[in-house]
Amino acid sequence: MAERVFMKGTEAIAEAAVRAGCRFFAGYPITPQNEIPEYMARRLPEVGGQFVQGESEVASVNMLYGAASTGIRAMSSSSSCGISLYSEGVSYCASARIPMVYVNVQRGGPGIGAIQPAQQDYMQATKASGNGGFRMIVLAPDSVQECVDMVYEAYDLAERDQNPVLVLTDGVMGTMMEPVVLPPMKTDEELAECRAKFMPRAIVGHPLGQQAYCRPGSVGDGQEKANIEAAALYETWDKDIRVEEFMMDDAEIVFAAYGISARISRAVVRELRAQGVKAGMIRPRHIEKPRFQQSQGYNRRRNVYPCTDEMGYRLCYPGQMPCQGSPEIRRISPDKRSGNEGRTGIH
Repeated sequence: MAERVFMKGTEAIAEAAVRAGCRFFAGYPITPQNEIPEYMARRLPEVGGQFVQGESEVASVNMLYGAASTGIRAMSSSSSCGISLYSEGVSYCASARIPMVYVNVQRGGPGIGAIQPAQQDYMQATKASGNGGFRMIVLAPDSVQECVDMVYEAYDLAERDQNPVLVLTDGVMGTMMEPVVLPPMKTDEELAECRAKFMPRAIVGHPLGQQAYCRPGSVGDGQEKANIEAAALYETWDKDIRVEEFMMDDAEIVFAAYGISARISRAVVRELRAQGVKAGMIRPRHIEKPRFQQSQGYNRRRNVYPCTDEMGYRLCYPGQMPCQGSPEIRRISPDKRSGNEGRTGIH
């Protein structure tokens, strides 16, 4: 029988990583993700793993780069301004095609900002995680259960593509507690098989005259070839796109949201439905290339409102839309919708 427990989001993320085979973690304290390294410091020694508290975020991401280069499953985590310091290391991992996994538990900004939750790192996560125009799969959970499922899946995706994978959550999801069903622990045999596939490229020692591939970038024409191959990889991700449609069968007003904003939008949709307004929601689970146009519901609707917590500390609708719970949302009616036609997608 599957194991079901009541866990905080950050601790569930850490346990899911351990069960997926993570045996190395490096990180630096920052609220609201502190429980991830705290949990890993206790848990990893129990399974023969290693925990290192780096002297900084820069040190931590480069430790992750080194550990993942040996073929073991490794992870790091931080929050927003800390993730900004990861940019160089993540770019190096993308250049060297390292299957590393890291987690951003978002907080408000810009700069140091504050410790309250936010969703302000969307553009950074999907467009500019580092220099060089690289891309990576970005998973966006909207529940503690999805935090578990997506972290567990992230390692398989990273190893399939030999590319970094980011799990993008926020301070609300990280600190809330919900019941979750934990996945099975990967066996030593399964992990050995995963590592064996990476061995030809791993930094573990090679015969004289051979050079490991895991280095950041190439020289001369080699870099162009690597970028062309990477671009071809990114085009294969269309098959991975998953979109949830909520009450979309007859929706005339559609909220497009991810993560914690999707949970709030779901409540708004129910409230509007109770008032006779035909509302619905589209939620991307993968947000690296959120093509809502692939959703049948999206193709039938024109009144689409992108919903993200981009102001920090509150749900905000870009384009001067009102905040959740305000009287303006409660007054949405058919004769007021025409002015919002043409709003499509999150971008």
